[in-house]
Amino acid sequence: MHIIYFHQHFSTPSGSAGIRSYEMARILIKKGHKVTMVCGSYDGGNTGLSNGFLRGKRSGLVDGINVIEYDLSYSNSDGFIKRSLLFMTFAMKGIGLALTQKYDVVFATTTPLTVGIPGIFARWLRGKKFVFEVRDLWPELPRAMGVITNPIILKSMSALEWLSYRSAHRCIGLSPGIVDGINKRGVPKDKIKLIPNGCDLDIFNSDSQDWRPLEVKSGDFMAVFTGAHGMANGLEALLDVAVELKHRRLNNIKIVLIGQGRLKPSLQSKAKDMNLDNVIFHDPVDKEKLSGLMKSADLGLQILANVPAFYYGTSPNKFFDYIAAGLPVLNNYPGWLAEMIEDNKCGYSVKPENPKLFVDALEDAFNNKDKIESMGENARALAERDFDRAHLASNWAEWVLDVKQ
Repeated sequence: MHIIYFHQHFSTPSGSAGIRSYEMARILIKKGHKVTMVCGSYDGGNTGLSNGFLRGKRSGLVDGINVIEYDLSYSNSDGFIKRSLLFMTFAMKGIGLALTQKYDVVFATTTPLTVGIPGIFARWLRGKKFVFEVRDLWPELPRAMGVITNPIILKSMSALEWLSYRSAHRCIGLSPGIVDGINKRGVPKDKIKLIPNGCDLDIFNSDSQDWRPLEVKSGDFMAVFTGAHGMANGLEALLDVAVELKHRRLNNIKIVLIGQGRLKPSLQSKAKDMNLDNVIFHDPVDKEKLSGLMKSADLGLQILANVPAFYYGTSPNKFFDYIAAGLPVLNNYPGWLAEMIEDNKCGYSVKPENPKLFVDALEDAFNNKDKIESMGENARALAERDFDRAHLASNWAEWVLDVKQ
């Protein structure tokens, strides 16, 4: 079977972005199927292609995956208009492929929401099987965050969301809230499957070379955040935490932020103006180097802005990386991850927008090495038991390949 796979932000492990699509494509290939991955150029990602673009496109075989990459460079720091144009351009190019290529199943994974447009055309104009994977609920999340307020844009996005869900033969949601959101739009539950992000257990292993940023001493307690520095992440909360750490003279606790994003320059500027030398910013790193950082870290930070839509409606890569590395997790918002942390005793969950409670948890972790070691062991056990990427990928592949007309 030939699957044409649309993911605008695709990356291999050589990049610093999530690798869910890479791993899912690889499992299809191992099962004897052919995969064509269609993507753009993502800042922080690495498609595995190094040849030059010819008329805005390049292609090649990457670890068995036939990759088609369009010269559409995207960054989280891009403005709304530029991002919208890139999304629509990618969708239009995807339609061209969906209407002309030979394949059996079209699979599309968000974000952006527009990535589903080629699947809609493939379903209704060619009668192809279409599976749609939803990583975030749009336009619910941007509306809740206040990022998009124009009623015409919101209604257009809502219509595209409805059409994408109803055009797909099957849907995949990455969190319980996403599954419920798809169901509320009229898709029967038997056509929706929950397959969350998974843990790359082989990547996050004991063989990685451990390292720390130069500003973090070997005796410091290192709490790490790995991910985008955007509005959704609410990282200003960590500056408030750093101020409270200073106030309590907990100078051996360092907060390390690995990643990039639109708000990173302003966060760096504020930290500098406030003399917060306990906050260290570092460029994104690939998965292998990230594994080494995790090996040296003491705690993983699962941070999001306090938006109720996030509580059950997200499936953050970073959380699954933390537990795969055997790191206890400090989480700052309620929801399904907070409940998982508490139920499995693999970290701390505190109320949002409360730096004092957050520092209480950091101080407890700092003062109780045996406790956080036990939490770390519980985290790794959770990763192995419930979120092994190989197992989840097999379930994913079965759901995609068994799709019926």
